[in-house]
Amino acid sequence: QVQLVESGGGLVQAGGSLRLSCTASGRTFSGEAMGWFRQPPGKERDLMAAINWSDGTTFYDDSVKGRFTISRANDKNTVYLQMNSLEPEDTAVYYCAAGTIESIHDWDFEAWGQGTQVTVSS
Repeated sequence: QVQLVESGGGLVQAGGSLRLSCTASGRTFSGEAMGWFRQPPGKERDLMAAINWSDGTTFYDDSVKGRFTISRANDKNTVYLQMNSLEPEDTAVYYCAAGTIESIHDWDFEAWGQGTQVTVSS
């Protein structure tokens, strides 16, 4: 079993930045991926960014490309999501997940964190 714990959410003004962290425990991740999903109020949960744990290959949804950066710290079993130029439309609960990925539209994430709220005010 893998446990995922997110942190770093909060309230920020439009144009501001936040960095989310997700620390994993309970299993090694040499051949898997970590992803960040978000779920706005009343909408579905969608994958925004992901990273292969072994080689660092990254994947981004078009809506966040150029504004969000996903990275990892292998020694800390931690994945980060740096979010810049935030917009009110980025307001959502952000979830960290562990699984596998082939592309931004082809993935299988099976373990989930509890989520962290990000609110962007206009």
